[in-house]
Amino acid sequence: MTDAGLRHGRASLGLSFGVQGVAFALLVTRIPAIQDRYGISDGLLPVFLAAVPILAGAGSVATERVVARVRPSVVLRWVQSLVLLALLGVGAGREMWHAAVALGVFGLAVGALDASMNMLGVSLQRAYGRSIMTGFHAVYSLGGIAGASLAWAGARWELSLLASYLPVVAVLLPTALIGSRWYTEGKAPDGAKGGVGGGAGGALSFKLLLPLCLIMTFAYIGDSTVSNWSAKYLQDVLGGSEQLATVPYNVYMVTTLLGRAVGDLGVRRFGAVAVVRGGSLLAAGGFAVVAVAPGARVGMLGFTMLGFGLCVIVPQTFAAAGRMFPENSDAAVARLNIFNYVGFLVGSPLVGALGDAWSYRGAMLVPMVLVLATLVYARAFGPEPARYGGGHERPRTADVG
Repeated sequence: MTDAGLRHGRASLGLSFGVQGVAFALLVTRIPAIQDRYGISDGLLPVFLAAVPILAGAGSVATERVVARVRPSVVLRWVQSLVLLALLGVGAGREMWHAAVALGVFGLAVGALDASMNMLGVSLQRAYGRSIMTGFHAVYSLGGIAGASLAWAGARWELSLLASYLPVVAVLLPTALIGSRWYTEGKAPDGAKGGVGGGAGGALSFKLLLPLCLIMTFAYIGDSTVSNWSAKYLQDVLGGSEQLATVPYNVYMVTTLLGRAVGDLGVRRFGAVAVVRGGSLLAAGGFAVVAVAPGARVGMLGFTMLGFGLCVIVPQTFAAAGRMFPENSDAAVARLNIFNYVGFLVGSPLVGALGDAWSYRGAMLVPMVLVLATLVYARAFGPEPARYGGGHERPRTADVG
């Protein structure tokens, strides 16, 4: 594999992460418009919203089986197109069943997309011999900011969902397909046997993977707490204005992007274990600040800390799964990816139930404790196997940019 091939593969995969960030943000930030278009009641809306991550989990499970016969790059090429077409279907439908079908396809395809993207990311990091995984997730965050901005513009100009989605899909779909020509997969370690692992580091053991699954769940409980409750918390609990209540999530997105942009440098310098521990402590501190904040400005500081703290955990968890099972990394990533959706499903209802039964300040302490639990399992993030560099020897492709 040439250095130029790796660079092109890295750029094309980064493009895929960015496209997915745009698509997902365009969907989730226009949920009120989707509800209005299809006449989905408040009681039925949670069913629609829960179905997407549940189907995504099913898509991730299916991808584990598919990649035993088809390369992850092939899966990614076609499911990315399917995600964009499903998004367009959400905007183009007229009846409620149209929305149900489009969202169902979106969920299944997103699960396969998330799994295959991270499979390729783990594979490329192995080929590079140094941490690059967090950078891919930084591009996803950038895409999310772009998608949220496009959604805001569509709402501001009172565009229909179809008018909002069609130009974006018309640009991103051919762009993603063209970019997919340069997808590259790093070579499996010596002795790997395709999708079937064998020997140390090969055979996939859920018992060994479980700590990373818990960490993924805890991280997404924290993330969903911010995305679903930050606006309400700032306005209703901390007394912020309605306008100010829209700021915390935007700040969280920006700090997530900034943290991920430099996260790989931190891993190379200090190691994945230290970076994950530091991120966990910072995120827990952010939840603590939010819980005790006397007003909106201090609460904003807490949400800023959360963005910088949580941003490194998810990409490094995927990378750790690849190191733990080098001969079976695709299957490990697919199974780990399921807990992305578990955390998303659990987080928002958990905080809401605790907030109603107890207090929203107290509810913020629960994700704080869960994020702190990451410290117990931090050793699962290292050390990197010597044959992958681990920061102790030169990468096999030392000249790759």
